[in-house]
Amino acid sequence: MFRRLVFAVTMAAVAALPVFSQDSNTHDKNLDVRSSVGDLHVGKDADAKKMGLPLYPGAQLKGEDENHDQANLSILTDAFGMKLLVAKYVSNDSPAKVLDFYRDKLKKYGKVLECHSQKTVEVGKHDDDNDSSKGKELKCDENSGPVTELKVGTEDNQRIVAVEPSDSAKGSTFSLVYLHTRG
Repeated sequence: MFRRLVFAVTMAAVAALPVFSQDSNTHDKNLDVRSSVGDLHVGKDADAKKMGLPLYPGAQLKGEDENHDQANLSILTDAFGMKLLVAKYVSNDSPAKVLDFYRDKLKKYGKVLECHSQKTVEVGKHDDDNDSSKGKELKCDENSGPVTELKVGTEDNQRIVAVEPSDSAKGSTFSLVYLHTRG
C-alpha cells in the first residue's frame, strides 16, 4: 500500500512540474509546501553533488536551458518519506570513460551492479553486504538496450548512473538518479 501511495503522490507532483515550469518567472524557483501533515518540495534544483556524487569532468547539463533535465522531488511526513533527484548530462568522452569514472565513485555506497541488455556484473564488494536490515537488493532490469546502468544501494536507498552513446558520433549522455524512501 505504501508504494501505491508514494507512486500516486509522486505522479501528482510530477504532473504539476510542467505547469510549474511554464511560468517564466518561476525559472529559478521551487515549489515548497509545508503543513502539519508533511512537507513537499518540487524543483529543478537537482545536481550530482546533492546525490552524493562528483560531476564527471567537463560534463554539461543536457538541454537548451540549465534546468531542462533536472528534477528534485521530496515528500516527507511522519509516516513516510521519499526523495527523488534526477539530472541528465552530456560529455564529449566515450560512455566507457564515463562508466569507469562512476564505477569507482559508486563503490563507497556498496556493491555496484553493472546492467546492460541481459548481462549483470558485480563491481566491488562492501563490508555491509550481509546486513539484511538495509532493504532489498537491487537487480538489473531485463533489457536496457544501448544504455549501461550502474546501480548501488537497495530498493529504498539507491543511486543509478545510466550512460549511453550520444546522438552525435562522439560522446555520451548520462543520467544520475538518487532515490531514497522510508516508511
